[in-house]
Amino acid sequence: MTDDLRPPPSDEDAAGDDATEPSASGTLGAALGAAARRAGLDPAADASTGHVVWRAMGGWRGILESVLPSLIFVVVFTVTYDPATNSGNLPLSLGLSVGLAAIFTIVRLATRSPASAAIGGLIATVGAALLSLWTGRGQDNFIWGFVTNSAYGGAFLISALIGWSLIGLAVGYLMGEGTAWRADKRKRRAFFWLAIAWAALFAARLIVQLPLYFAGDVTALGTLKLIMGLPLFAPLVAVTWLAVRALYPRPSK
Repeated sequence: MTDDLRPPPSDEDAAGDDATEPSASGTLGAALGAAARRAGLDPAADASTGHVVWRAMGGWRGILESVLPSLIFVVVFTVTYDPATNSGNLPLSLGLSVGLAAIFTIVRLATRSPASAAIGGLIATVGAALLSLWTGRGQDNFIWGFVTNSAYGGAFLISALIGWSLIGLAVGYLMGEGTAWRADKRKRRAFFWLAIAWAALFAARLIVQLPLYFAGDVTALGTLKLIMGLPLFAPLVAVTWLAVRALYPRPSK
């Protein structure tokens, strides 16, 4: 059931929400808002949509860090594919992928750039590679992606359904209104559908990619993972940004 079928809370209800609001909501909103601000997604900032999307993707460096390790794995695995064994050169493919992720991390550390995302990506890449080497199956290199998509998609969906949209919590913190947005039917509806849109993105990845995983089609799986990555992430960031800016128009000078 969507917010269209529920009456907006009254001022007294909103006050009650603030009074009884669990501390976890404020903490989560602050954490989400801080992460959004570090990524350049601050609705209070005077930035163009293109600039915001570019910042969210991490610029050229972020794009390369996100795409190249997976791309090199898919290319090498495909080029070395042996029909007799129904597999590519898994150690070489994984080694080059992990090595590239390690180089990106070292460069960030050496240049004293923010390295938390690169380090996290390196850890995930190493963990997935070890699992794939242990099972001997190239498709297992993508399991971590399924886990993260399930976790993010589930979090966005649940937050929308219970009326505490993660988008709303982050924006409320960034705009300095806490959870007051819950008293505004228009904002609640917008944040509900934005959270559903993000949940749908993560669900779509799982729906499309899991059959390829079970079929053992590493090349198609890796290719679709790349196609459904930044090319879908960027437009949804733009839509989210534009929707939030419409809800919080900047005062005319």
